[in-house]
Amino acid sequence: MITTAVGIEDLHVYPGRAYVDVPSLFEARGLDPSRLPNLMMRRRSVSLPCEDQVTHAVNAARPLVDALSPEQREAIELVVVATESGLDFGKPISTYVHDLLGLPPRCRSFEVKHACYGGTAALQSAAAIIAASPAPEARALVIATDIAGVAAAGSYFEPSEGAGAVAMLVSRTPDVLRLDLGASGYHTQEVMDTLRPRPDVDVVNSDLSLLAYLTCLERCFAAYRDRVEGADIVTTFDHLVFHIPFAGMVKGAHRTLLRKTKRMAPADIDRDFAARVAPSLSYTSEIGNLYSGSLYLALCSLIDHADFTVARRIGLFSYGSGCGSEFFSGVVTERAAGRLAARPLARAVEERRRLTVAEFDEWSRHTADRAFGVRDAVLDTGPYRSVLDSHVAGRGLLLLDRIEDFHRVYRWS
Repeated sequence: MITTAVGIEDLHVYPGRAYVDVPSLFEARGLDPSRLPNLMMRRRSVSLPCEDQVTHAVNAARPLVDALSPEQREAIELVVVATESGLDFGKPISTYVHDLLGLPPRCRSFEVKHACYGGTAALQSAAAIIAASPAPEARALVIATDIAGVAAAGSYFEPSEGAGAVAMLVSRTPDVLRLDLGASGYHTQEVMDTLRPRPDVDVVNSDLSLLAYLTCLERCFAAYRDRVEGADIVTTFDHLVFHIPFAGMVKGAHRTLLRKTKRMAPADIDRDFAARVAPSLSYTSEIGNLYSGSLYLALCSLIDHADFTVARRIGLFSYGSGCGSEFFSGVVTERAAGRLAARPLARAVEERRRLTVAEFDEWSRHTADRAFGVRDAVLDTGPYRSVLDSHVAGRGLLLLDRIEDFHRVYRWS
């Protein structure tokens, strides 16, 4: 393995400014309430109609950038944005982000797409670039940002969707997560489990996606063991963090992996899940699936809800439909909790405005104004002005103002 210390120096999540209650959504849609316990969702974040993938990304990253000294900001030599919610076939979201954050012009900039695996692809690419940089102070800004559409309305997929972004500062001072560079197992195969063939269409084969997820988890960990001699799913890692389409899926995946690799009894598996996995699920049950940022939202939850007064090694599993996957590891340092406590995610989650299902549906009717392919639009914020006044105004958040000949123009609240 590479011995250079590289990883996540700091991390921040933007969870949106509004949410809808998931049991209420089930009731309004006529969905079977007996499926709620497996979903393990309480609320899901909702984007304002004047928010998009760029605003989520910038609102997640700005606190990290603002906390840097001028010299540290100048040392950012890469900004990479992961998303499965792109805004253009050619122009990357990262160009907007780079400009709006005032990052230095001597900077690489690109966008990564591979469904929910994109955040990990971006992080691993950034870590390799920083490890190879001749400048010891070099940093990279990695952002995973996505936005839910309206195509899933009325389905069981709709209650699990989230909104927001996760931003990570990558450097050689990894105060949050020091990656075990080179300690990764991969698996990829072609499968049509979930896809977005058009901006207004989500195609979801839930059974196929579950099988692909489980297959990738098992094969990725087998590949990890081949590369890391003596690795054991129970004794090597103090905690496990998984990509979370919904929390119930993670519980099933953990059970399957331990049953196959360790032949553990069901009661022992349940105890292991409660101790090593459950702390990572809390925020997803309040925010929803952040797609390319899902794994890193789970990492935040783990750090906030488990004991890291001493450094602990964790295993992470990343999955993206289509499909690609990776099992990798790193050490959460004793400084991680302090880093996250500087900008408490739990407080941001609780500050969101609750929407009725009727308000949620009304907002959804206005989201076409910001969609992929829109040439010209001036966003009318009148229908949700009260939420802007109570939960956005004066907070220095980025909002989409208008689109002029495909160019997106933003403003600060």
